[in-house]
Amino acid sequence: MIYIFRCLALLSVVGATVAAGAPFAYVPNEGSGTVSVIDTATDRVIHTFTTGGKPRGIAVARDGKRLFVSDQATNSLVVIDLVTSAEAARTKLGDSPEGIYLSADDRWLSAAIEENNQVLVIDTSTLAIAKRATMKGKNPEHAVFSPDGKWLYASAEEADSVDIIDVARGEVVKSITVGERPRGIGFLPDGSRAYVAAEHANVVAVIDVVHQTLITKIKAGLRSNGVAVHPDGRYVYVSAGGDNTVQVIDTGSNTIVATIPVGQRPWNMALTPDGSKLYVACGRSDAVSVIDTRANRSVAEIPVGRLPWGVAIP
Repeated sequence: MIYIFRCLALLSVVGATVAAGAPFAYVPNEGSGTVSVIDTATDRVIHTFTTGGKPRGIAVARDGKRLFVSDQATNSLVVIDLVTSAEAARTKLGDSPEGIYLSADDRWLSAAIEENNQVLVIDTSTLAIAKRATMKGKNPEHAVFSPDGKWLYASAEEADSVDIIDVARGEVVKSITVGERPRGIGFLPDGSRAYVAAEHANVVAVIDVVHQTLITKIKAGLRSNGVAVHPDGRYVYVSAGGDNTVQVIDTGSNTIVATIPVGQRPWNMALTPDGSKLYVACGRSDAVSVIDTRANRSVAEIPVGRLPWGVAIP
């Protein structure tokens, strides 16, 4: 069944944006069952549409035409056609889906299925589940593709390691200890390193992707959580939910070079394609903080729905 969203104005706005290539930021609000649409040119919410349930994970196709949302309440993947502003599909995933991520070519979508201790690989053209990988860590939350699409790095709430999944084989081939309760994961654009936030350990682990070994651990803020990597690979951004800050890591030295105050309980984040602005979901502020990455300071706080979980920008 196709559900048409109430605001027809979004149809023309999104259609124009897809054609023009201007980025929107999409924010799932798990407390209000909505997704807020932010125009990154003006930093204003231009529309809020209802998905119902408890939207958490979010990913948007690089052409800006489809939005994918995981809904914990119905254990489903929701697909939104952003050209027609309509729900195009809804399919079952498993018990309590969390983070979802697209491969670089948009062919595959990963989904961390918390209560089944699995990571799924889904064909985005058919929405069929192509692979089911059983995790070593319990309650997986994120499963992020390496830039070349060969690997998925998966974190789990009840673990102290990251599971590495061989995508072609669909199974875990190695686990690397990073610190208690690993959360967000980000790869450098060249795929040489991965950065993993460990929430209870208050560190960011740096992994050599080629050799699948730990390089170092960087002491970060309290309750390190979300991770975002600048498009030029020079900086990695890490949210600290206990400090209400975002740390900036210089990847050349693997040291923190700036700490930026943001809203309450910053969680998952996304950068604009040019890397000039970082959008941070701040769950307890019911807002998204906007960071000017050139100045390393917060420049706006955008009210959204209740308990925003993350941000996706094509």
